[in-house]
Amino acid sequence: MRHLPKHLRPRWRYLGVGLETWPDARIDRGQFQRELYYTAQNLIGDIGSTDVDLSVYAFVFDDGEGAAVVRVRRGAVERGRAVLACVDRIADQPVRVTVRGVSGTVRACEERYIRRPLESPEERTVAFENADRFAFVRDRRVAVRTDSGFAGATDFDIE
Repeated sequence: MRHLPKHLRPRWRYLGVGLETWPDARIDRGQFQRELYYTAQNLIGDIGSTDVDLSVYAFVFDDGEGAAVVRVRRGAVERGRAVLACVDRIADQPVRVTVRGVSGTVRACEERYIRRPLESPEERTVAFENADRFAFVRDRRVAVRTDSGFAGATDFDIE
């Protein structure tokens, strides 16, 4: 079977995506891909999700923070971004999904939006709710371990 001529091949764009959740969460590529499929199907329907054709190309996740390269058809970038904006849970873990940028090739997307070193959280003990508690600190964001899980805070909320 011969390849299609270049002008008939599908054109793609690649979204650099950032993921953030609680430090003890474990998310893998398959779970993220499954959540993209379900969210696209619920938001834009079966035909729309087929037209957008979201696929996870690269995926890195560790210590509650990660990044991914998501492929989308060239004319459907805005709908792809809308689907990513609707993802709020992956594998029953709350997650924040941000689109860092759009690129025309996988290589450019990885170099611009993914390859930068991910922040490693600082682990320390903080005073929160009148008690010393264990916390993960990233920039000005703090995830404090409580009896029922984690609580989000800023450096103004702790001592």
